[in-house]
Amino acid sequence: MSAKIHPTAVVDPSVVLGDGCEIGPYCVLGAGVVLGAGNVLQSHVTLQGPSTFGASNRFYPFCSLGQQTQDLKYAGEPTYLEVGDGNTFREFVTVNRGTSPGAATRIGSGGNFLAYSHVAHDCTVGDRVIFSNNGTIAGHVQVGNHAIIGGLTAIHQFCRIGAHAITGGCSKIVQDVPPYMIADGNPAEIRGLNKVGLERHGFGPEVLRELKEAYRVLYRSDLNLQQALERMHAEAGATPERVFLIEFLESSQRGITR
Repeated sequence: MSAKIHPTAVVDPSVVLGDGCEIGPYCVLGAGVVLGAGNVLQSHVTLQGPSTFGASNRFYPFCSLGQQTQDLKYAGEPTYLEVGDGNTFREFVTVNRGTSPGAATRIGSGGNFLAYSHVAHDCTVGDRVIFSNNGTIAGHVQVGNHAIIGGLTAIHQFCRIGAHAITGGCSKIVQDVPPYMIADGNPAEIRGLNKVGLERHGFGPEVLRELKEAYRVLYRSDLNLQQALERMHAEAGATPERVFLIEFLESSQRGITR
């Protein structure tokens, strides 16, 4: 099945369109854009390249993806955007390519990016994420699988948001948010374990008990981070989730939100 292209759309001759793509009125697809099968661009969507999009993504009016980085160091080098399958990009969402030669911004699959959310240059965003309206991440930010970025959240450069973490609306994130946690405030603090979110994703009672104990050690004891890590290492019977949490904490470069 061939692609459907509205007569008002502007599509560069180099664009590759997969079967079943729909390019709506007044869309603009620049050089180097590759779309997999079943992508739908409603209207007034701008995609620039070099950018690669998987299958069955949906783009709402006035979103703009693959534009050059806003980093002032950028001097026109070839940089990239790579997007997976089944994402939704609502109105006025913006996603920029990388900055350094050969660098890429990467977005996984199954994400839901609500109106006015922004993914800056050189970011890595996992699968099944939710960016609420105006959720904004600066350059080089990493967002883990199933994370939720609350409305009007602003995340500083080089921060990491762990898998299954959630940020509250209007939060200011300047350090890493560990996996499985709730961060809220300006500046943000960790408010608790994301218990409801974990239950919704099928985490069992044993895992929840371990993560609740890890939260208690990290945030409700008088231990500093190194002491808390030593205690967490010493406890027997660690689940993969607790191991993952420990590894995240130990690899932090900006420090963790406390």
